[in-house]
Amino acid sequence: MSAVKTASIGRITENKQNGNCLFGQLPFFFIGKGFCEMKTETIAAIATGMTNSGISVIRISGKEAILVADRIFHAKGGRKLAEEKTHTIHYGTICDGDEVIDEVIVLLMRAPRSYTTEDTVEIDCHGGMYVTKKILETVIKYGASPAQPGEFTKRAFLNGRIDLSQAESVMDLIQAKNEFARKSSICQLSGILSREIKNIREAILHEIAFIESALDDPEHISLEDYPQKLHNIVDNLSIRLDKLLASSDNGKLLKEGISTVIVGKPNAGKSSLLNTILGEERAIVTDIAGTTRDVLEEQIQLDGILLNIIDTAGIRKTEDIVEKIGVDKAKQYVDKADLVIYVVDSSTALDENDEEIMELLREHKVIVLLNKSDLETLTTEREIRLRMGDNKQFCAVLSVSAKCRTGIEDFVKTIQKMFFQGEINMNEEITITNIRHKTALQEAISGLKLVEQSICDRMPEDFYSIDLMHAYESLGSILGESVEDDLVNEIFSKFCMGK
Repeated sequence: MSAVKTASIGRITENKQNGNCLFGQLPFFFIGKGFCEMKTETIAAIATGMTNSGISVIRISGKEAILVADRIFHAKGGRKLAEEKTHTIHYGTICDGDEVIDEVIVLLMRAPRSYTTEDTVEIDCHGGMYVTKKILETVIKYGASPAQPGEFTKRAFLNGRIDLSQAESVMDLIQAKNEFARKSSICQLSGILSREIKNIREAILHEIAFIESALDDPEHISLEDYPQKLHNIVDNLSIRLDKLLASSDNGKLLKEGISTVIVGKPNAGKSSLLNTILGEERAIVTDIAGTTRDVLEEQIQLDGILLNIIDTAGIRKTEDIVEKIGVDKAKQYVDKADLVIYVVDSSTALDENDEEIMELLREHKVIVLLNKSDLETLTTEREIRLRMGDNKQFCAVLSVSAKCRTGIEDFVKTIQKMFFQGEINMNEEITITNIRHKTALQEAISGLKLVEQSICDRMPEDFYSIDLMHAYESLGSILGESVEDDLVNEIFSKFCMGK
């Protein structure tokens, strides 16, 4: 069938004007209706953070990387880098004419065995900000151009060493805030998502090619009984895509964190709870009601879960203008939250302010914490459950004591159960953490559903290939094989300088 597939490529591309794919190792990628040509100029940038540290790294990449380096690097043995083998390390000095700027170690990596697949030189110098900038200025003076943010990784993508999903995982790895985000980024960088997407695309292209070939040569290729066969194939592919899509919600929460808002009446212990979770006195705590009038925002890790916590002003009826603004802000944050922690002072009875809060939380995921469990109890779990019973997303009532630091372990387990079915999966299964990938998967699934609908409606086979191609292109956007130039530029513009 591969021969049939190859013969049909021309017709497929003709039918779908912007459905261009990557054909081998060409000097550019087709992207959407246009293409991104590979830049051939030699670029340079500081690849380490701009702080005073032990060492800094200046990276040079491009056709003239070695030539530029030889103009300013004087090796101790006197040999030029152009005479040296790839993947070797050399000691010497960086000089601007007769002026010695720094003692350095230089790493030489020849194409295609480098990060960008181009000739690459990395200069390890002393880590002062001034000397690092001085060396970069010298590199640029002798022939290199300043790199744009993400340009090294962009070249790795355009040169075919990695696809777009792997390129994005590089930035995700740099920005990882917890163990799950790190492992997920490493997993995607290894190509596990790319391989699954490529396998599904190959299966789709196989069917497109068969349909196009049968329409071109109906005498030799029959479509009899094909619709039912295609329906089974599409159904199987949809299951695989649905599995990927199902991982996206958890993946986003684990990568970016759960947006968590703490609400309750004044003096319920919200700020004390925040301090207990953080392990430091972050929020001001007094016996005076209404101490917190604005919001406090913090990030914290709890057994692999990243919580983006917002401590809000106590919700109550008040005539104080400043406090009222804080109460209004608290209500606004509740509307945007993934999780609301409702802190109740269990040593006092519920009142009309609690009624207002519970009404506010009616459609939200809520964990109720009965705080001050070390004191005599006036508000019980049973009473809370009766009042919150018609909230379908209401999860649990837990007794805690911010003062005695008890009940926090049960609180963490409850979050795991609420969002991650009781456990956080950090194995090598694919987890979608990128909103762009999620959108592309949704588009692909939509295309496959239209194929199934066309089969059920007994539509002509031409309709099948149109929707199959839509699914094929949508998945291609994850790999970077069918995306617009502007999107590629936008993605890499978010990268660090020197990466």
